[in-house]
Amino acid sequence: MASLRDRAYQELRRRIVSTELAPGQRLVERDLAAELEVSRIPLREALRLLEADGLVVLVPHKGALVSPFTPADVRDLFDVRESLEALAARLTAERRDDAGLARLKGRLAAARAAAAAGDEDGVAAANAGFHADLVEMAANPLLSAMMRPLAARTHWLFRLTAQRDAAQQCAEHEELYAAISAGQASRAAELAHEHVASGRETSIRQAEQWSLPDVDPAAVASRRRRRTRPAG
Repeated sequence: MASLRDRAYQELRRRIVSTELAPGQRLVERDLAAELEVSRIPLREALRLLEADGLVVLVPHKGALVSPFTPADVRDLFDVRESLEALAARLTAERRDDAGLARLKGRLAAARAAAAAGDEDGVAAANAGFHADLVEMAANPLLSAMMRPLAARTHWLFRLTAQRDAAQQCAEHEELYAAISAGQASRAAELAHEHVASGRETSIRQAEQWSLPDVDPAAVASRRRRRTRPAG
């Protein structure tokens, strides 16, 4: 059974990744504790986990907010992904197995179905799962440890950039799958790098629309809601 901390973590992660909670939005502990039906101790533990994921900013003695996820943050994420995901694809092609290939194929089918239905959340989840499976199939614990903190931000990025051409992303994933299933390690690494890099500039431009690059986390976190006066 999931702990209160884990339940709060999973729900808040879902809300952030789905953009129900927007980048830069203040998180009010009292309200969240009431909504999630937990005390503040497990809630604060969940917020610390989300901070480690890069989804939340905690300001000591002031409060918390959803990470602003600025264009600079997106650029940094792409810098790391372009190198590490190419490595993951190469290792996966070398160490592929039937079970792993079946999982990847399932992700491709789920992404296609979600795209056809106009389900942006489903497309983002399937694409994030495809990339996560690549890392797992690489069977390199150090690589997995390096990529784990990026998983939530990558999923978040896929949801925030859902306006990108889903059909094109699916086609690129399918081409990458074909190289992996054929054991073409160098080709898989090349395709993975190209696939990640192809979304860089579009994602950075979209980040300029959703992000608050000049946000002051301390000011947002310490902001208090105005109390409304009762009528009459």
